Amino acid sequence: MMMSSIWGVVVCFLMSVKWVLKRANWWLYERKLGEKQYSLPPGDLGWPLIGNMWSFLKAFKSSNPESFMESYAKRYGRTGIYKAFMFGEPSVIVTKPETCRRVLMDDDGFKAGWPIATVKLMGEKSFIRTDISTEEHKRLRRLTAASINGHEALSAYLEYIEESVKSALDKWAKMGQIEFLTQLRKLTFRIIMCIFLSSESEHKMDALEREYTAFNYGIKAMAINIPGFAYNKALKARKNIVAVLQSILAERRNQRKDENNLQKKKDMMDALLDVEDENGSKMEDEEIIDIFVMYLNAGHESSGHTMMWATILSQQHPEFLQKAKEEQERIVKKRPSAQKGLSLKEIRGMTYLDKVIDETLRVVTISVNVFREAKEDINLNGYMIPKGWKVSVWFRSVHFDPEIYPNPKEFNPERWEGYTAKAGSFLPFGAGSRLCPGNDLAKLEVAVFLHHFLMNYRLERLNPRSSLIYLPHSRPKDNCLARVRKSSSAMLKICEVK
Repeated sequence: MMMSSIWGVVVCFLMSVKWVLKRANWWLYERKLGEKQYSLPPGDLGWPLIGNMWSFLKAFKSSNPESFMESYAKRYGRTGIYKAFMFGEPSVIVTKPETCRRVLMDDDGFKAGWPIATVKLMGEKSFIRTDISTEEHKRLRRLTAASINGHEALSAYLEYIEESVKSALDKWAKMGQIEFLTQLRKLTFRIIMCIFLSSESEHKMDALEREYTAFNYGIKAMAINIPGFAYNKALKARKNIVAVLQSILAERRNQRKDENNLQKKKDMMDALLDVEDENGSKMEDEEIIDIFVMYLNAGHESSGHTMMWATILSQQHPEFLQKAKEEQERIVKKRPSAQKGLSLKEIRGMTYLDKVIDETLRVVTISVNVFREAKEDINLNGYMIPKGWKVSVWFRSVHFDPEIYPNPKEFNPERWEGYTAKAGSFLPFGAGSRLCPGNDLAKLEVAVFLHHFLMNYRLERLNPRSSLIYLPHSRPKDNCLARVRKSSSAMLKICEVK
């Protein structure tokens, strides 16, 4: 009798603790809103400190990452807007095209709201810092736009990108067994490095690549700043990257005192040193370094993963691969005999390949979401977002919405035939004033790679059943262990030349 009474007390105690813990975030964040709390979106703030992160991480390590948002829809209805506690902050998640677009386009109501841990890695002077004003953000965008996405810049980069791709594919075909994704990441890293630092030594390039590997793992890890954890290693790697870039900037400034050096071919680092705003002000070293780190992450990681998935998915669907290849063959046949390589005009004429790339970006959704923060109390679809709360724009839910994209998990480039995505329904690079600044360069890299791969090569995966879950920066467990083979048509051309 006594034992049962003790167990009863223990159970009551545990239930009381559970109730208190479940109410802790309400007490900390909702109660102080007063009557406003009753206008919050449906949802829950989860457990203290960790909030809803365990269920988020569990879903994204499973074979069904959509289960995280599906659980909200089942519990609270398909409102497309939910309250949660994510990345250490009370948040509102938006999942419908109209609400996503509203948040992304409203610079008066929302500002950048990335987690503090991410900002520390990317830099206090980067585009994503939380204290950046709309005017300052637009200033930095204006200063860098022509150097990375303008017609003149893309034309200048095209030749180097194409030569790098051709050289890499030829090398891989001779290497035998390779980790396809690893080699793609090395390729895109070298491309973006050359665009920024074309005149630097191999020694400095190798040093930056080594540090960047540790940095990149930390971006995708939990923000645990304790020795031995990935985030801590990433912070140290960032410090080393900054030191290397600071020495390069110092050398460049000294070289510019020599008039003979001013005549040399310029890379993006030189362009950023030269550029001035409307008031004649130039960029600070800290701004240049943080912009470099941000572009390196976006332009290197995203492009490499998109190339891999576009290759794998195309080969899994021979009918789409054949149509894309035939388009590339037609483009080459129309080329003037004096023209030696691809032109921007030809790339912009690759309409079917563009559908393949867009469908890859939709299905894989490299960036699951982006973060904003409410500058003031905002009314959104009848719900209140309190000032200071984070807003997570959930791209993945938009791209996998069956009402927008029938059979959303199916890779089908032809769904884009005659279809124009409505505003807010296709967001691989975001939208509004904070649209990814390197989007044109990224798509250029992917198009050039696929052009030469489709024309001359095929991929033989050694573990074709290795994980094919489409996650952010997703990768097969074996990094796509494969052999790159010259296609039969390519071998025939070689024989004809001989």
